[in-house]
Amino acid sequence: MIPVTARIAVILGTRPEIIKMSPVIRECQRRELDFVLIHSEQHHKYEMDRVFFEELALPEPQYRLGVGQGTHGAQTGRLLEGIEKVLLEQAPDMVLVQGDTNTVLAGALAAAKLHIPVGHVEAGLRSYDQRMPEELNRVLADHAADLLFAPTEQTRDILLGEGIDADKVHVTGNTIVDAVQQNLTIAQSRGRPLTAHGLTAGSYIVLTAHRPENVDHDRNLRSLLDSVAGVRRSTGLPVIYPLHPRTESKLKQFGLPVPEEIRIIEPLGFLDFLQLEAQAALILTDSGGMQEEACILQVPCVTLRDSTERPETVAVGANMVAGILPQGVLRGVRDMLGKDRSWPNPFGDGHSAGRIVDIVVRSAPGNTP
Repeated sequence: MIPVTARIAVILGTRPEIIKMSPVIRECQRRELDFVLIHSEQHHKYEMDRVFFEELALPEPQYRLGVGQGTHGAQTGRLLEGIEKVLLEQAPDMVLVQGDTNTVLAGALAAAKLHIPVGHVEAGLRSYDQRMPEELNRVLADHAADLLFAPTEQTRDILLGEGIDADKVHVTGNTIVDAVQQNLTIAQSRGRPLTAHGLTAGSYIVLTAHRPENVDHDRNLRSLLDSVAGVRRSTGLPVIYPLHPRTESKLKQFGLPVPEEIRIIEPLGFLDFLQLEAQAALILTDSGGMQEEACILQVPCVTLRDSTERPETVAVGANMVAGILPQGVLRGVRDMLGKDRSWPNPFGDGHSAGRIVDIVVRSAPGNTP
């Protein structure tokens, strides 16, 4: 057993982190481990934050830092200051972060500077696109970490290729498989999203778009929306877009109307959104997590970017990287709509959280690795 005096600090800040860390938190609860939950509130609206804690029956974070939005430098600076203060107060024996957000970078740096071991869940992902702030975050977090939980053999090889000690790297699978498997049955029993929006299973497309490279520039956002509107006209399928707060803000800033071909709805909780995904004919997204979820759910995906840090989804035939220009997007949609859905899931068996917690426990002070 982990020593009574040892404490794990779980740091998260956004919707994807809450979802992907939920199986790890549940595993810590199941084993009655001592952990403290620190929420940066990088996503601070109810529909992007608190609803997920409620739906997933997660404990209320002991700390909410109220960081909110801002430039990358300002936000990361506030995160570093806030997280460091909590870590000094709590003195945990291990810090866990997940993914590639500013919260992840700040959590890893704050812990490393205090000589607290860092475990990075979902380590080794690379898009090799330095324009993405997430790429810088994930690389720096990996090189600050002491335990790197790689979801696949491919991500493990990337880490070893960057000179990271093999003893630090553990292939665990991806916790999103755990989260999807644990919650899909509950989601399907609800039935609300399709009924509420007059949708028929298998006869609509889901769109998500929020990446800075797509929505922070007037021309790129306009191109993305025009391309998606063309998909609606070409396929005849309704396009449902749960509008991300970041994108909503940019639409107002640029004075851009959303084309009438795209149906805007409010952001959904994880369970409703999971069902919306699972019953879709196709997913259009610039989200890395959505690429994974679509792959796991056997729903074809077209990625509205020029690169992906989830190449496994492309390799198994679940995903096509299409960019944001109309010709590429339409080609991707036509290819993927008729795609056979029998591809294998490359992200694990749904027991990733157990493996991660096993390794954390073995690595804790007083235990033999």
